[in-house]
Amino acid sequence: DFNACRPFLLSVVVPVYNEIQVLPQFMERLTVVLESIKQPYEILLVDDGSTDGSGDMMQRFVLSMPSVRVIWLSRNFGKEAAVTAGLAEAKGDAAVLIDADLQDPPELIPEMVDNWRDGADMVCMRRRSRAGENWFKCTSASLFYRLLNRISRFDIPPDTGDFRLMSRRVLNALNRLPERN
Repeated sequence: DFNACRPFLLSVVVPVYNEIQVLPQFMERLTVVLESIKQPYEILLVDDGSTDGSGDMMQRFVLSMPSVRVIWLSRNFGKEAAVTAGLAEAKGDAAVLIDADLQDPPELIPEMVDNWRDGADMVCMRRRSRAGENWFKCTSASLFYRLLNRISRFDIPPDTGDFRLMSRRVLNALNRLPERN
């Protein structure tokens, strides 16, 4: 059981595939947010076979930021494999999963941490809007979640993506699963 008053280590897992254009801004915003929490943290960048120079940029982050580690995949295996690799290496009491493309704002991480410290094992963030997406994309996403909820035994909230915080208990359970897809 987690004691909400004690210090903790927060892991942030970031799958990266060809994000050289946004990676510097992402890392700047992420580190400002993590420093504001005033707890130890690690950033795990998972290079999913980037070919645009993202890997070189991540190496520079490692050299200049002691809290950053990079997991190098030998080629592009896909986001799920990158996420799995990052979660397997996360050392934190909790881990945040976030994409590097800035579609999800790192500034929400403190709110996620607060919910976790209040006892939540998983905190999923839900999009209020789908900025920049056309009518078809928004409609198809809505229909997808309706269909998924009809055929699933569990209620899956619409517009929740991968941006989430997981407790160590959830991480341990996920890392024990043999399924990797």
